[in-house]
Amino acid sequence: MHENKEKLERALLVEVDTGGYDAQASLAELYELTRSAGAQPFGAMTQKRPSQDAATCVGSGMMRQIADFVQKYELNLLIFDCELTPTQIRNIERESGVRAVDRTMLILDIFASRAQSREGKLQVELAQLKYLLPRLGGRGSELSRLGGGIGTRGPGESKLETDRRHIRRRIDSLTAQIHDVEMHRRQISRRRKKDGFVTVAMVGYTNAGKSTLMNALTGAGVLAADMLFCTLDPTARALRLPGGETVLLIDTVGLVRRLPHHLVRAFRSTLEQAAEADIILNVCDASSPEAPAHLDVAKNLLSELGCGDRPVIPVLNKCDLIPDLGEIPMIGHAVRISAKTGEGLNQLLQTIEDNLEAPSLRVRLLLPFTESGLEAEIRKNGSVESEEYTENGFMLTANIPPDLSGALSKYIIE
Repeated sequence: MHENKEKLERALLVEVDTGGYDAQASLAELYELTRSAGAQPFGAMTQKRPSQDAATCVGSGMMRQIADFVQKYELNLLIFDCELTPTQIRNIERESGVRAVDRTMLILDIFASRAQSREGKLQVELAQLKYLLPRLGGRGSELSRLGGGIGTRGPGESKLETDRRHIRRRIDSLTAQIHDVEMHRRQISRRRKKDGFVTVAMVGYTNAGKSTLMNALTGAGVLAADMLFCTLDPTARALRLPGGETVLLIDTVGLVRRLPHHLVRAFRSTLEQAAEADIILNVCDASSPEAPAHLDVAKNLLSELGCGDRPVIPVLNKCDLIPDLGEIPMIGHAVRISAKTGEGLNQLLQTIEDNLEAPSLRVRLLLPFTESGLEAEIRKNGSVESEEYTENGFMLTANIPPDLSGALSKYIIE
């Protein structure tokens, strides 16, 4: 349901605890996801089972309790904290008389409402179509109801009612378009590196305060609100450090437990901006009892993306919400801050500066023609400002990384 409607849909949350994850923590997160999607969480029911029921996810007795609860309190939505099959959705809706939405549909709905950039919209539509494609059979005429509401934003009924071949063609088209956007972003990233730009990427659990921190450090004017996935598209702004150097601060999409695999794949390209950054800030909400777990979620993702060789600075945000300093988590060399009050921001800036690599060197070189390999190395890892061919070789003015200075030392003129 769209957030601007006067009357919010009232939802009952349903958790099936099969022992595969922390059900209570996941249910608490589902409350926040529901609120972020624009619905009102009215209550929750949990059932422990060795596995989901094939027909209705929960047992028949629990299904009757859910139906009675929905009727008694006049609710109009069921949200299950798992992925449902089309058969389960159909049976649940028939038994309860109200719409049923699963966790994946809910997150897709939030992402669809948050995406602003062309790439973000492409990624969301791709994830939605991949999720819906295997579900087309068995939904039939029910698809005509899609197009507005929680778990239903996005591609729209005209696309969903076409055959599978048309949707597969659309998926191929979206994949190609996203590939083009990725290639363009990689070119920009390479250009930044060659020009000596240092990039600092913020990663972390959604609602950790990354957007507020971005605004506090750079005055970026990024939307910041107490809801999950408040901002979806990455934002980049210039950040001036205490020593005078300017770096590029990049905010990436927030993480969440059990993020649907369609979205992990779709937004991997966005998260790879962190993999290409020189320094990574792993931001978490220090006031959350789940803070260590949230840091681990981001840490594991960074490991998957191959960021093991980058400096990662744990940042404990929202320390102003913890009245007793002794209760703030002690996590390695984490920097304690409050993006809201400004406390600790100077220390954070100094820590970023302390983790910078040595700056590139601007030199003038005379390279013999026999050293064309070194010239290629300069172009690959540095940048060339000017060049001219002389009878003695290549005359270059270039910015080179410090580790190349030794090999080039005998060719440096000034």
